[in-house]
Amino acid sequence: MTGSAPRFPAEWERQSAILIAWPHAETDWAERLGEVEETYIALVVAITRFQPVLVCVANDDVEAYARARLASARVDMERVRFIGIDYDDTWLRDSGPITLRDGDGFRLLDFRFTGWGGKFEATRDDELVEGLVERDTFRADRHDSIDFALEGGAIETDGAGTLLTTWKCLHERHPQASRGELDRRLSGWLHQDRVLWLDHGYLEGDDTDAHIDTLARFAAPDAIVYQGCNDPADSHYAELRAMAAELAALRTRDGQPYRLFELPWPEPVLDAGRRLAASYANFLIVNGAVLMPAYDDPADSVAAGVLQQAFPDREIVQVPCRPLIWQNGSLHCITMQLPEGLVAS
Repeated sequence: MTGSAPRFPAEWERQSAILIAWPHAETDWAERLGEVEETYIALVVAITRFQPVLVCVANDDVEAYARARLASARVDMERVRFIGIDYDDTWLRDSGPITLRDGDGFRLLDFRFTGWGGKFEATRDDELVEGLVERDTFRADRHDSIDFALEGGAIETDGAGTLLTTWKCLHERHPQASRGELDRRLSGWLHQDRVLWLDHGYLEGDDTDAHIDTLARFAAPDAIVYQGCNDPADSHYAELRAMAAELAALRTRDGQPYRLFELPWPEPVLDAGRRLAASYANFLIVNGAVLMPAYDDPADSVAAGVLQQAFPDREIVQVPCRPLIWQNGSLHCITMQLPEGLVAS
């Protein structure tokens, strides 16, 4: 261990693996399990081209089934590791560990997961990080359990001390806390020296109360990719235009405007009349690539082009995610990156 301060690494830094949880009949995916399994298979195929994946499985039967499906899809099974552990659902972006680099080691931050403000049962998900630690999954020097509701999808970092988040989500979780108090708490726990707040931006069908990872993401310390809307007749138009103006007004640490990359707006996706939250901003960065949610929409290829401009040195890989948005999330929401060196052999 060195004496340097802990640091919250950016997603584009080198990774050990991606953590996911396999859907099964006891999760909220039960009604459309077959469709969702196809997305998970495509996701694991994409991840294992670049790095390992850790797959949480609820029991031996789930593991055997997942193993057989992945092997039949010609996944490199040397890059797949299964971990037997219980969970309520599979949104590991929000229930998984938030990792700080701490000198030569790591510190796991285990915030409370409340099912997005008590909307859903989350007892087992809230115990997930502790369970992974007990199974010797990580090489972490500290596991800090923090009695404060915070989901990984609610925060973005540039890896250099700047945090990006939305007021709506944090205020919804902690209505009695002022912005200044939340600013201090987030800065302290996550070792950030500034927090950039967005007051606008939302997606219909999103039950996270405007997680930042559905709206705007860092692509570099001086670059932000964000979900745009170019249809004045769409219900999102005013809010997403206002968010774009907020992003344009933000400044980097050295006082310069951010380089901004606007993602296209897909056609509305409806399910029994309910608008689903299809966002291209919910991409996942892995070693050497960006995995992009695709929605079987003409805008998919346009979004891939925007992401290629924002990440010129990475391959852009489309993963079919239309089944995921039935449960109000997408690709980034079901994954959690684990920094290089964190995963125990």
